[in-house]
Amino acid sequence: MAFKQIELNMGPQHPSTHGVLRLKLTVDNEVVLKIEPVIGYLHRGMEKLWEHRTYPQITPLTDRLDYIAAILNNLAYVLAVEKLAGLEVPKRAQYIRVILAELQRVASHLAWAGFNANDIGAASVLLYSFIEREGVLEVFEAYCGARLTVHALRIGGVANDLTPKLIALIRQVVAAVPQRLADIEALLSENRIWKHRTIGIGHIAPDDALRYGLTGPALRAAGVCWDLRKNIPYSSSEDFDFEVPLGQNSDVYDRYLVRMAEMRQSLRIITQALDRLPEGELCAKVPRFLKIPPGEVFHTIEGAKGELGFYIKSNGTDKPERVKMKAPSFINMQCFEKMCQGYLIADVVAILGSLDIVLGEIDK
Repeated sequence: MAFKQIELNMGPQHPSTHGVLRLKLTVDNEVVLKIEPVIGYLHRGMEKLWEHRTYPQITPLTDRLDYIAAILNNLAYVLAVEKLAGLEVPKRAQYIRVILAELQRVASHLAWAGFNANDIGAASVLLYSFIEREGVLEVFEAYCGARLTVHALRIGGVANDLTPKLIALIRQVVAAVPQRLADIEALLSENRIWKHRTIGIGHIAPDDALRYGLTGPALRAAGVCWDLRKNIPYSSSEDFDFEVPLGQNSDVYDRYLVRMAEMRQSLRIITQALDRLPEGELCAKVPRFLKIPPGEVFHTIEGAKGELGFYIKSNGTDKPERVKMKAPSFINMQCFEKMCQGYLIADVVAILGSLDIVLGEIDK
């Protein structure tokens, strides 16, 4: 019996679309022929809103983009402003930024591991992930009072110092996370159902990944060694010894392996930063009313999802003339159809989860 092509909607209310995302699928039986992502349901006009705020007022608004990794949004923005304004950030503040950013990466990847496993049917992993993620969020709460939309950084430096008590709490978290990662791997890495649902699924060739602009863990799972902390260092990232985990098969399973390995490397960076934390000031001397001479700048960092960048154009006032964000979730969605063609409807959920998108960042 021949089946004709039909169109299906997945979302925007579907729980596995990681936010308000609508996917228009064209399928032959259960085989995906075409996918059209429909975005914009969460659009808040952030980039236009930023044109009507002073430079410091914009910083907490960046928390609301990738709300699973708020501090990394803060970091990309303040680095861009500092580059445009010619501000030199004290070394101690740079190290504290690295510690907070890598803790945020761990929290983001833990959330991803739980969500992606839950999407595929391994509900227990979500609980394992959130147990340890809770410890990271307690660090953020102790540092600045927030847990999700964490306004931890300031233009020129950081909000607070790391007290001995807080450093002890961070070390406690760093010591606990590896065991939780081992528990997750014991549940998944050799699980025959997990491997059946992830190995060989969502493959994209390295050349295609580069052409589509894929970045972050999904690109490194294709075997492409590109990590801005290594290739274009920022905030003293060149001071730390760590490896860039790579995959070979560029499938859902390799994206899982890369992120699990990245969390261990982040813990390694945090430990080094705590051991070598220099003395000194927490913030550069920033004018109370920051006015930046006319000019433009683009600065990018290695976010949890991929390359996260900000373009800022100044007109000499205390408000930017233009701010544009390069959102890795938005860029990475370009290759989603390529990854899904020829696979089953059930695989769409696994492939989308492996990209680790956040719609707050895509829609802005």
